[in-house]
Amino acid sequence: MRLEYLETPALIVDLDALEHNIEVSNRMLEGSSMRMRPHYKSHKCPAIAHMQINAGAKGITCAKVSEAEDLIASGIEDVLIANQIVHSAKIARLAYLAKCCHLTVCVDNGDNILDLQKAAEAQGSTIHCLIEYEIGMKRCGVDTPEAFYELVKIIESCPNLTFDGIQAYAGNLSHEENYEARALESEKVEERLSTLKRYVEERGIVVKEVSGASTGTIQFRKTDSVYTEVQAGSYIFMDMAYDALDLEFKNSLFVLTSVLVKRDDVVITDAGRKSVSVDQKMPAFKEYLQYPVKVSEEHSAIYENLPLKVGDKLKLIPGHCCTTMNLHDYVYLVRQDKVVDRVPIVSCGRSL
Repeated sequence: MRLEYLETPALIVDLDALEHNIEVSNRMLEGSSMRMRPHYKSHKCPAIAHMQINAGAKGITCAKVSEAEDLIASGIEDVLIANQIVHSAKIARLAYLAKCCHLTVCVDNGDNILDLQKAAEAQGSTIHCLIEYEIGMKRCGVDTPEAFYELVKIIESCPNLTFDGIQAYAGNLSHEENYEARALESEKVEERLSTLKRYVEERGIVVKEVSGASTGTIQFRKTDSVYTEVQAGSYIFMDMAYDALDLEFKNSLFVLTSVLVKRDDVVITDAGRKSVSVDQKMPAFKEYLQYPVKVSEEHSAIYENLPLKVGDKLKLIPGHCCTTMNLHDYVYLVRQDKVVDRVPIVSCGRSL
């Protein structure tokens, strides 16, 4: 089916651009010990996760236990939940899932570690742990080598838990538009993590993994980086927020829209906030990037006299790709304006 025949609004992915983005990310890591562990929150789609695994990713990162369940049910064998899981019901589910694959979770609290041990012991499973280190997000994690090592000792005392290393996601740098500032702060993160790793290993503990980085900072990772895993997510799609950084990645995700109204002073289409997110930046039409877009619940508008007619199709670039994916039940995979598949966004709405 030709793209022009799709009912709109429709979420579409340009496969040529997506594959280009995967190739670029792989090239950035060539010659290093780093591996891609892409973040599932950007697409929430097992079919795309398998594309990433087939292209060389070592495993998949996610944010929720429910997302991990979907990934594991689809056959993904190495899953990291890059979050703290503290509710007793979720811990029980986590301990069971750890029997099904290599499952890792982030921790930053001693009591939580002991709760994970109890649940894993009850299930007869092994849970792998990354201790989160605070490197600028001011969200989760411990902030001194001493506090980090205290948690290592607790994990080492738990027979059903395994200490794997450091969670260090500098999301605060992901959208820093000043290139020099982003590069400088990324180097400071490397120095802090090297100091931490050295501190822990001097005390006889092996740090196997340092996991983190992001779409906006992957380009600054040198071949001898302290990082071993890159948790980039948006790189496969891009959006208006990341386009401001002028990265090597291409826009592959769009909301296809139809022109509903054409007057001398305005063009109005059928995709609004219920189809495209605006939480980071406003969306823009690929065909008319120079014009600002006004978005309401069901409509997007450009207040210009443009050479369009009612029924014409336009491609809307999301302001934020991750939250846009979470608004849709499925996505059309497109190559050269021809629909080649429609796949479900299985984890759409997963919040537990």
